[in-house]
Amino acid sequence: MSFSNYLETKVLDHVFGGTAYTAPSTLYLALFTAVSDGEAGTVTEVSGGGYVRQSVAFTTSGNTTSNTGAVEYPTATANYGTVTHVGIYDASSSGNLMAYASLSSSKTIETGDVFRVPAGDLDITLD
Repeated sequence: MSFSNYLETKVLDHVFGGTAYTAPSTLYLALFTAVSDGEAGTVTEVSGGGYVRQSVAFTTSGNTTSNTGAVEYPTATANYGTVTHVGIYDASSSGNLMAYASLSSSKTIETGDVFRVPAGDLDITLD
């Protein structure tokens, strides 16, 4: 996953600028059908069909953090379209995009489908 400009600025200000940054208490995973500029937060998030961002928690080991549990979305009540990317936000709606990544393979979500991310499949690595 890549950091958004928002998170990059917060981390740099925190570490090198002395500006305190308080991490969000809950993070939310969003599904995107398009990303024009993920760093700037220019994305097309799924909407409708029973879609809502889902909370996600992470565990860090070394220079990598991964989701601790599976993330499962409600059964789609309408087509979502083709999900191409995911993003992590600091709020259940609106909020700030923290990080984003393309899926290894896009997934078309139609009425009755459930989108799942198994535990350990979301990795964020700093090197």
